[in-house]
Amino acid sequence: MTELVLPNDTNTLGNLMGGRLMHYMDIAAAIASQKLCNCPVVTASVDNISFNNPIKLGNILTIEAKLTRSFNSSMEVYLRVWGEDLSMQYKYLSNHAYMTFVALDPNGRPRKVPEVIPETEEEVKMYEGALRRRQLRLILGGKMKPEEAGELRSLFVKD
Repeated sequence: MTELVLPNDTNTLGNLMGGRLMHYMDIAAAIASQKLCNCPVVTASVDNISFNNPIKLGNILTIEAKLTRSFNSSMEVYLRVWGEDLSMQYKYLSNHAYMTFVALDPNGRPRKVPEVIPETEEEVKMYEGALRRRQLRLILGGKMKPEEAGELRSLFVKD
């Protein structure tokens, strides 16, 4: 997804507003999720978003959204956000994040999603890490007890 940073998108410092960036990231991740499951999706969680480099007025914003793994009804999406100053011919990483989406059936209930099959070495690493990230999200969200998190159990429970 590519956007031009316009005056209405920026704060008083001439930087893209964080809320606007999160809005764009949510749209890009939702589209990637919908392309896998061919149905409506909703945002279930957003992991930490750190703003490492600001994207300035007049720069180009590019968001890469890639599914890393699907579970029963949820999908993890990895996003990389790039800024680009065309006049200086300079492209830079602004931030990255993981977001989770849930697929919905016609009644608005979670529905099963197709499996994500990793192909490259990098995709395999992200796929394998997705289970640990999911368990951590569920623990932090109070939906899983630490002792139930097989992949993370040793971090939370002393045997």
